[in-house]
Amino acid sequence: MTARPAIEYSIVPVDPGAHLFAVTCRVNDPDPAGQRFWLPAWIPGSYMIREFARNIVRIRAELDGEPWPLTKLDKHSWQAAPIGQRNKPGKGGNSAGACLELHYEVYAWDLSVRTAHLDSTHGFFNGSSVFLAVDGRTDQRCLVDIRRPEGLDYLDWQVATAMPLARGELGAARAYGFGRYQVADYDELIDHPVEMGRFDRLAFEAAGVVHDIVLTGRHDADLERIATDLQRICEWQIALFGAPPPMDYYAFLTMVVGDGYGGLEHRASTALLCSRADLPWVGMEGLSDGYKSFLGLCSHEYFHSWNVKRIKPAAFTPYELRAENYTRLLWAFEGFTSYYDDLALVRSGVISADDYLALLGKTISNVLRGSGRLKQSVAESSFDAWTRFYRQDENAPNAIVSYYSKGALIALALDLQLRTASKGMLSLDDVMRLLWQRHGQSGIGVEEDGIFAAVREVGGPRLGVRLAHWLEETVSACEDLPLDRLLKPFGVEFAAKPAGSAPVLGVKLAASTNECRLASVYDDGPAQAVGMSAGDVLIAVDGLRVGNPQALEQQLARRRAGDVLHVHVFRRDELMEFRPVLVAAPAAEIGLSLASRASAGALTLRQGWLGPDSRGEKAR
Repeated sequence: MTARPAIEYSIVPVDPGAHLFAVTCRVNDPDPAGQRFWLPAWIPGSYMIREFARNIVRIRAELDGEPWPLTKLDKHSWQAAPIGQRNKPGKGGNSAGACLELHYEVYAWDLSVRTAHLDSTHGFFNGSSVFLAVDGRTDQRCLVDIRRPEGLDYLDWQVATAMPLARGELGAARAYGFGRYQVADYDELIDHPVEMGRFDRLAFEAAGVVHDIVLTGRHDADLERIATDLQRICEWQIALFGAPPPMDYYAFLTMVVGDGYGGLEHRASTALLCSRADLPWVGMEGLSDGYKSFLGLCSHEYFHSWNVKRIKPAAFTPYELRAENYTRLLWAFEGFTSYYDDLALVRSGVISADDYLALLGKTISNVLRGSGRLKQSVAESSFDAWTRFYRQDENAPNAIVSYYSKGALIALALDLQLRTASKGMLSLDDVMRLLWQRHGQSGIGVEEDGIFAAVREVGGPRLGVRLAHWLEETVSACEDLPLDRLLKPFGVEFAAKPAGSAPVLGVKLAASTNECRLASVYDDGPAQAVGMSAGDVLIAVDGLRVGNPQALEQQLARRRAGDVLHVHVFRRDELMEFRPVLVAAPAAEIGLSLASRASAGALTLRQGWLGPDSRGEKAR
């Protein structure tokens, strides 16, 4: 039996100034009843319906080079007219041998890791926002011709992507050139983002696999240092799951901007957005907070190469890209990844144990700061990601909990309990390896109770059963974790303190330099008690103008808990006044530190958890 022809695509930045990609989708032997096409409504890894089809500016069809009717069926689907009986020489009197082409333009002006962006400096796209799927044939091989924009200004543009080259194209080596690429099916097609333009690149090897760092945008980054640090992080993660890694090449595609942060995982690459100030410069000593944040982001997306790209919920196997895919397990797939992202930094020796504990303290503080944690469980947060977590409003701190942050703390609590109860013989690492062997390598999705089953199996009849029951109850509950108690056997001290000495109004302010707008009003705080609301613009306190957040901070620094403020605000165009009573700052800032003296048993547990450089002071 002869294999059906591949689906062929071409994409060219036809007008960078207008931010337009021109795309062609070619289908040989289309459905004679009328071939259907559709574009995904969301991109895996970002759980919100984004309606990518809204960026298609115009679209038309041709059959064997002649115009052909095309009807839009719904917000992201089209159908070509039935071909019917055709008495064309060589085509068998029907649709056999016919060639249907869709030609369309995509508006690309979203500078994010999720969609597509194009201007005269670079082009970037995810396949889910530019490549129409051919209904009924998404399991077929796809060829993609990535073309250079026309004009002398673009002769030095290159291409960076983990998408495999087509056979015989551009030579045997990865050449960073325009031309033809190939993938096994549509799922793989949309899992290889593409960066094109002028960029800096540096390669390193981890476990024998070439990894590229690609930086687009103005920067003065020390690429050698980034490569050295990322190599250590990647090698540690590979060793955790076991070599070889699940890809034969990997790319960190990084867009450098003045102010930005974000990442999205893919099977052999990640798309990143970072602030240029976060990157290290030649001669920089130590690790800035921004650089630690950047390394944590890279570590997070790289860990996803195993956890979520290959170990994935059964609800995602396969993805339904035209509608929401519901699962209650994002606390494990995003939360566990959020635990391991910073843990990989300290376990690989890139940051110190003190640095790691400072990062962990910030995560705990962020979770404790929002009262939403007392109203929504991480299982509920996972299920509601589509409508709540990814669509946060001014009441989000009071209504939702992050399955990323609290999920990371649940992973921490589970890891600590496994290590303590087994005297360091078992850990969450063993659970992750079991999930990799059972699900990641087989492609079998993790059922909704699959994480509990893995914990039960790793821990054995007594410990495993107890911790699996604890985990199942914890992810469905809205209670704080006993981290103070769980950290003690590791010689880690836990301290809670107020965020500052000044009293508080119970609000979060929007970032601004020319007004003091309330972004959120916290539950049970002074502002909420007197009726102040998100969106109010605070203009005066006790008769003195407040023109920006810094001015309010200066006012509060001179007050004490119990003081009554006379506050004037604008709500829309109405002037209102309130008299809130200030309260002391809550003890929501968590500090973690290595105990000055620890027992030999605590040191052993701590070294197993954080690595050999976490001894601290000598044991007593």
